[in-house]
Amino acid sequence: MSNTNYLTGKHGEEVAVLCLRQQGYRILAKNYKTRLGEIDIVAEDAGTICFVEVKMRKSDFLVHPKEAVGKEKQRRITCAALMFLKENRLPQVKIRFDIVSVIRRGSQATTELLKGAFQAQGNFSY
Repeated sequence: MSNTNYLTGKHGEEVAVLCLRQQGYRILAKNYKTRLGEIDIVAEDAGTICFVEVKMRKSDFLVHPKEAVGKEKQRRITCAALMFLKENRLPQVKIRFDIVSVIRRGSQATTELLKGAFQAQGNFSY
């Protein structure tokens, strides 16, 4: 990934964190990485642990950011979420997979929070 893309991604995550906090989420972790996958933001929303994927795009991009989270990406996020739950000893919590779309228009950014954007992918047991 180029340095410009990295900085753009980091900016998108910062905007997403602000969006989530405004919606009442409590941020638990950012950029949670495992050998199985990565989760951009882990947050708590009214007792539910939310694994949040952030997608940032320019306004003229043809594919909406939420469409950029395909089945393979969902599977990797699911695997990383399971690791997070195991590491933090959270076997009986409600979980949800959300997406924050950040659309950049010039120097401005708008956000869209998609709660329950996808279901866990794969057959997993804790």
